[in-house]
Amino acid sequence: MINDSPIPLIPQLRHSFKWRICVVSVLMIVVMALAGIYEIYFFHPQFIGSRTIEIPTGFGSRTIGTKLKNEGFIRSKWMFVVYVTLHGEASLLKPGTYDLESISIPRIAQALVKGTAREIIITLPEGGTTTDLEQILDSHGIAGASAFGQFAAHPQSTDINKRYPFLNTALAISGLEGYLFPDTYYMFKHASPEDIVDAFLQNFDKKITSKIHDDIARADKNLHDIVIMASLIEKEVISDEDRRMVSGILWNRLRLGIPLQVEATISFNKKQYNAADMSNGRISHADLLLKSPYNTYLYRGLPAGPISNPGLSAIMAAIHPTPSSYLYYLSTLDGRTIFSQTLDQHNIAKHKYLK
Repeated sequence: MINDSPIPLIPQLRHSFKWRICVVSVLMIVVMALAGIYEIYFFHPQFIGSRTIEIPTGFGSRTIGTKLKNEGFIRSKWMFVVYVTLHGEASLLKPGTYDLESISIPRIAQALVKGTAREIIITLPEGGTTTDLEQILDSHGIAGASAFGQFAAHPQSTDINKRYPFLNTALAISGLEGYLFPDTYYMFKHASPEDIVDAFLQNFDKKITSKIHDDIARADKNLHDIVIMASLIEKEVISDEDRRMVSGILWNRLRLGIPLQVEATISFNKKQYNAADMSNGRISHADLLLKSPYNTYLYRGLPAGPISNPGLSAIMAAIHPTPSSYLYYLSTLDGRTIFSQTLDQHNIAKHKYLK
């Protein structure tokens, strides 16, 4: 009788077969590891000298790896990703413009973690305007400076309000004035207008915390009105104490329907619409009659939009005014602020301190 059932493997042969599989697997792992080490730690020249590569803001390690591979700096995107991930550097890679040679992945990663020296330090002072910022950018040779002013004045043609919902009430009339937070920034020489605006708006969104938003709501105000008021305060007085007092006076005047009569709005109006007449910086009687939504002598209420980009001190003063019975103030030539309850008292103070 013929038995067609398979003959069981002899135990020694089964053990030998498993051993061979283990050996092959180990050899494959070793080969792969050696190949990985070769790709990572040895450079593979694909060009002579150095090349410039631009790493845009927002690129992650995978996107950077793809760009490095496509432009001939490395042969394997994934070896780059594996290396920076295992070394905890994936989130430390900095955007910028780099001059790199055909070098090993660790040296490339080291350069990207260190960052580029081509960043330029830009400082917008408190109370600076969009026009001031455009001039600062231009003086530092930032490529996007020439188009920045137009973009900041008319950003509603973009989807920027979707990324920054707090801009909804601001865009149509006054653009981004008031929301370009005064601070020190690091800009790339080839930054676009969008890159520049994003840096300032992200900082504004960071500085205006949820608590500040809650304080604005408790004061029964909205963010845009607070920014407008803060922009006036920023231009009028310096100390925190005086700012809170002036804030109280201006809110009082609004409540009573009295024109704010803030000279800084007239200066802003002249700069915006009559720049040729700013040689001496003085305000004439004719200036007070200029028909403009920024003329707080001619029209009651807040101006049409912010007249500067206020810092946090002025914003907090606008939210937390000091209550008082004062309706007038003036700044003396030596920097003091004089407060008055009546117009007669105010006129006496002007005669005394501004003569």
